[in-house]
Amino acid sequence: MSELIKIVEAEYSEVRAKFPTFKAGDTINVHVRIKEGNKERVQQFQGTVIQRKNPNTNGETFTVRKISNGIGVERIFPIISPAIEQIDLLRQGRVRRARLFYLRGRQGKAARIKEKIRVKH
Repeated sequence: MSELIKIVEAEYSEVRAKFPTFKAGDTINVHVRIKEGNKERVQQFQGTVIQRKNPNTNGETFTVRKISNGIGVERIFPIISPAIEQIDLLRQGRVRRARLFYLRGRQGKAARIKEKIRVKH
């Protein structure tokens, strides 16, 4: 039984490896497959990662928050979902905590996150 678990974990680590490393505060663009009737299309969900739950496990999820027409929209994605086609890392945020729930009560400029400065050598 433990061999089967190792095989499954190895398969999931390959799936996890194809995504960039991101954390809370980063702005990402998630390409999600949407099925409508018999048609399938890819929809993009761009926003700020406000948390990652159960990191490095098979049940890992991450929550992305965006503002759409003045209303905050949050979506929870499992990291190993067949619906996720790809994840693009757009900006790395500089935050001091792992869960950014305080963003829910903020709007406009108050909800901004400082960008991490990348040093080029």
